[in-house]
Amino acid sequence: MLRRISLLAVTTLGLSACELPSFGAPDPASEQGREVFDLYRGFAAAATGVGVFVIVLLAYVVIRYRRRTDDIPSQKPYNVPVEIIYTAIPLVIVCVLFVLSVRTEDRVSAETDSPDLVVDVVGFQWQWQFGYLAEGIVVTGSPETGIPELVLPEGRTTRLELRTTDVNHSFWVPQFLVKRDLIPGIDNAIDVTPTEVGTFDGVCAEYCGLDHGRMRFSVRVLPADEFDRWIDEETTP
Repeated sequence: MLRRISLLAVTTLGLSACELPSFGAPDPASEQGREVFDLYRGFAAAATGVGVFVIVLLAYVVIRYRRRTDDIPSQKPYNVPVEIIYTAIPLVIVCVLFVLSVRTEDRVSAETDSPDLVVDVVGFQWQWQFGYLAEGIVVTGSPETGIPELVLPEGRTTRLELRTTDVNHSFWVPQFLVKRDLIPGIDNAIDVTPTEVGTFDGVCAEYCGLDHGRMRFSVRVLPADEFDRWIDEETTP
């Protein structure tokens, strides 16, 4: 019975490992988001594997010992080999996940020496401003102009230099799967390389005051050639 249950569990995990589900995470729209997405799926798969293993053991105990007998179970207070195994295996799992986390953090936080585009992102109560300083373009949100739009090129690396003029804010685009805080007096930046064309919602993910819930923006990712035309149109008098 135990062999059958174990074989079923191993077969199920093996089949699911071929194409892991998203486990509720949004599909990543950037290279950095893909790194985070893969790490998240790895953590979820590991947790699923541990959960299935525990359920298999519980099912075996329930089925194997479902009837009472007159035999008294072993009263031995310890089992050294088993204790070593159930201590070593979790340590190995934690170490592997820790190494994968550090590697992913290094890749996501890495900043290229020569980004294709630099955008100055300013958060303030309670709006956003996006400045393409080299191109002389500034997009500022306000109650009159509405939600500001950050336009980015697909397949190119953009350096977002983040700063705030008042309190803490947080730049977050759910489809990028990465967020960064804007902290007074702290220089912060993040590189983003979009991989999908489209429009994505962005929000402030740090409570910043009365109208925090209205502090929204959008990100429009264009093919590289269309982005170049957009730059030309915005800079032409």
